[in-house]
Amino acid sequence: MTHFGYTLMTEQSGPKPLVRYASGAEQAGFDFEVMSDHYSPWLSSQGHAPYAWSVLGAVAQATERVGLMTYVTCPTVRYHPAVVAQKAATVQLLADGRFTLGLGSGERLNEHVVGEGWPGADVRQQMLVEAIEIIRGLHGGEVVDFHGDYFEVDAGRLWDLPEQPVELAVAVGGKHGIRRFAPLADHLVAVEPNADFIAQWNDTDGAAQIPASGRAIGQIPVCWAPDEQTARRRAHEQFRWFAGGWAVNAELPTAGSFKAATQFVTEDDVASSIPCGPDLDAIAEAVRPYVDAGFTDVALVQVGDEGQERFLAEAAEPLLRKLRAL
Repeated sequence: MTHFGYTLMTEQSGPKPLVRYASGAEQAGFDFEVMSDHYSPWLSSQGHAPYAWSVLGAVAQATERVGLMTYVTCPTVRYHPAVVAQKAATVQLLADGRFTLGLGSGERLNEHVVGEGWPGADVRQQMLVEAIEIIRGLHGGEVVDFHGDYFEVDAGRLWDLPEQPVELAVAVGGKHGIRRFAPLADHLVAVEPNADFIAQWNDTDGAAQIPASGRAIGQIPVCWAPDEQTARRRAHEQFRWFAGGWAVNAELPTAGSFKAATQFVTEDDVASSIPCGPDLDAIAEAVRPYVDAGFTDVALVQVGDEGQERFLAEAAEPLLRKLRAL
């Protein structure tokens, strides 16, 4: 059975609304909630980028049932992995065991801000391997001395550890990433409904098997509104950055760069990849490829801060019924 989640998208909403939406999503019946961790929005028209970890602490107190997850945090440039380990352990305590730490190799948009440069993809993955080793060690209660190619930890120890360990989900985009990270992670994160990813993950020695103990977690943007034109306008204004694909999105440095790169993307272009409008059957059908591919979890992104509460009040429950019927 596939579980369906709600995305707390920090790029399009401020901190207090995000906490309110988290509570509303739980009441509407979503199974879990994921939160982006950004220093900048993709486009200035989105207009927000609160600190995800502060918001997560508040969300952990405002909710009781839903699973919580970062989707995803980069523990290599903007954050040192020892600090990520501490943050994740604290959120797990506040959430009473409901938290999963989603990790990825990041985007230039969010990581360049600390002035440490932006390494190539292979180096970023090597850094992520070291980061996972550090996080695992600290979450295991060890005193960690680590001397790697990219990170140092000097007698690090976490003093507040949850009884239930924090599980790690890692974002991968192809065979190379799967081979590297499947033995290190508990769960798979992928941005496309590719059944081969799950098969390759399960065929990797040491990988948690999906769906036995591991999860395959995907995400899809949707733009529900009472009329299609409103939805199309909102999706184009807020989410046309999505058209570039992750190979491009990982490399652009600023919201202005994304604006320039997407200046010729039309409403039709966006609507061809994001279901827009009031038709819940059409939205459910857009999610179906993830279900058919064997994903255990799919998080929806309702595009735009405008109309978010109406989506949760009017559309979420009937949409979830349709999704669970898939």
